[in-house]
Amino acid sequence: MKNKLTDLNDHLFEQLERLNDDDLTGDQLNAEIARSKAMTNVAQTIINNGELLLNAKKHADDYNLGKSEMPVMMQIDNK
Repeated sequence: MKNKLTDLNDHLFEQLERLNDDDLTGDQLNAEIARSKAMTNVAQTIINNGELLLNAKKHADDYNLGKSEMPVMMQIDNK
C-alpha cells in the first residue's frame, strides 16, 4: 500500500518532472499545470493530516498515553 509521506514525495517529484518536459505546449501544458494545482491541494491536506498525527503522537508520548509507534503514514520504507 502506498500511503506514506515518502510515497507522496515520490508523486510530487514525478509531477515536477512532467512539468519540466520541454515538449509540453498549449493544452498539454495547461492540463499538467491544472493537474499540478490539484495535486498540490491534495498533498497539502495530506501533509496537514500528517502534522496532526505527529502532534497527537507527541502529546500521547508526553503523557504516557498509548504506544510509542509512529503512525503508518509517517514510517520510512527501507527500500
